[in-house]
Amino acid sequence: MHCALQSTAKKVYFKSTNFIIQFIYTNLVSMIEVLQHYGFVENTFAIEPLGNGLINATFLVTSNSKKYVLQKINTSIFTTPQNIAYNIELISNYLQKNHPTYLFITPIKTSGGKTMLKNGEHYFRLFPYIENSHTIDVVKTPEQAYEAAKQFAKFTKVLAKLDVEKVKITLPNFHNLQLRLQQFTVAIKHGNTQRIEEAKDLITFLGTQKSIVQKFDKLKENFKTRVTHHDTKISNVLFNSTNYGLCVIDLDTVMPGYFISDVGDMMRTYLCPVSEDETDFAKIEIIPSFYEAIVEGYLSEMETELTKVEKQSFLFAGKYMVYMQALRFLTDYLNDDIYYGCKYPTHNLVRAGNQSELLKKIILMK
Repeated sequence: MHCALQSTAKKVYFKSTNFIIQFIYTNLVSMIEVLQHYGFVENTFAIEPLGNGLINATFLVTSNSKKYVLQKINTSIFTTPQNIAYNIELISNYLQKNHPTYLFITPIKTSGGKTMLKNGEHYFRLFPYIENSHTIDVVKTPEQAYEAAKQFAKFTKVLAKLDVEKVKITLPNFHNLQLRLQQFTVAIKHGNTQRIEEAKDLITFLGTQKSIVQKFDKLKENFKTRVTHHDTKISNVLFNSTNYGLCVIDLDTVMPGYFISDVGDMMRTYLCPVSEDETDFAKIEIIPSFYEAIVEGYLSEMETELTKVEKQSFLFAGKYMVYMQALRFLTDYLNDDIYYGCKYPTHNLVRAGNQSELLKKIILMK
């Protein structure tokens, strides 16, 4: 679908779905003002939605045959976007000095020299578009899983000597399993009583898995704090035309953390052929070759960096992250869906059941 809108200076073309058209109409003046800060005043430019991210609004901007990526930060999630800009600039400067050949996509500066622009109450940034690159939404082959794991591991490895204490927190307690368990416990006591009754079997099962939290408390003494991506779904990797990994993207969640956050999120999102929204739990299975590919890909870059305990904790990383997500979905369901968007009344209940089934499958792995 194409939509042409007339601004006071130029005609701006939008190619989009109805949902994005509504978003653009609402934010038209703001987006035009933002692009003017990047020197687009004299150009006719086209905007179309890019990717399927659930948090930030991302668009492909085309001007004079050149392409750019414009992104509006979701400040209801990232309440301190300045920390994101700080981290990216810190990492960019470090890599330019110490690993100049590493592909790290840095924001384009405005005419005022800013890498993140505040326009009204909104925050925007503009990136160069990497030609002949693409993303993948769902892992379909072991080779894809290997390449993605390798890229996330390489990202952490090249930053191994960066002082992690200089990196700021962008999402406090993002992967804090102890906190998620506490929130789950509170929801059982004070949540929707009807939903608590409907979810009693899931509540019982997740309650039996508290040992995962206890095990983590023991293991983390041997885990090293590193610069970690924290959102390692495969769509956050750029691939070239021959499906080799180029680099990682979407760096808003980059902050200090443990390797299990990255490896565990890969386990959670790569191992199963169906997504967390699948209602037919019979389709939930583990593909062994994908697990092996994650381990091999990650170790291809990080083997010399990991401790002995970390190398022995790959499978536990999967349990950790899947358990956490099951808790979060069910907690939200018991609290009447105040965090995750839902397409139908029991959506979060289904998601929690889905992740619980996946956890059961991972527990059976050896």
